[in-house]
Amino acid sequence: MKFTRKATAHWQGSGKDGHGKLTTESKVLENTQYSFNTRFEDGVGTNPEELVGAAHAGCFAMQLSFLLGKEGFTPDDLIANASVLFEDGNITTVTLDLEGSVPGISLAKFKEIATEAKEICPISKLLKTNIVLNASLK
Repeated sequence: MKFTRKATAHWQGSGKDGHGKLTTESKVLENTQYSFNTRFEDGVGTNPEELVGAAHAGCFAMQLSFLLGKEGFTPDDLIANASVLFEDGNITTVTLDLEGSVPGISLAKFKEIATEAKEICPISKLLKTNIVLNASLK
C-alpha cells in the first residue's frame, strides 16, 4: 500500500508575535490556529507537539488492534495517551500510556503485543526519540 497525505501551515509575522493556521487534506483541521502562545504557553489553539502526540497515539492504537487480531484477540477498548516532552528545543521523550479491555488476554501477552506495536507503528519509526510504554488492562 502506498499513499500520500497532505497538510498546510500558513504562518504570518515573527516567531513570538506571529500566528499561523493549519489545514489538513481531510479538512479535520481547517485553518486551525496556532501560535507561540499555543505552543509554549497556554493559548487557545493547537501546536506541533500536540499533533505529534495525536498522530502517535492514533497510529499505535490502530497498529495494536491489528496485532491483537493476528493473535486471535479483539479489543473491546484501547485508550492510548501520548505525552510528548519538549526540552531545550528537542522532543526528548514520548510516553504512551495504554489501557485496554481485551477479552481472554493475559497482562503479559497484552504487554508483549503492545511492545511490538510500539516498535513497528510507522509514527514510532519516524520519531527519533525515547518512547516509553506503560500498559495496563481494565
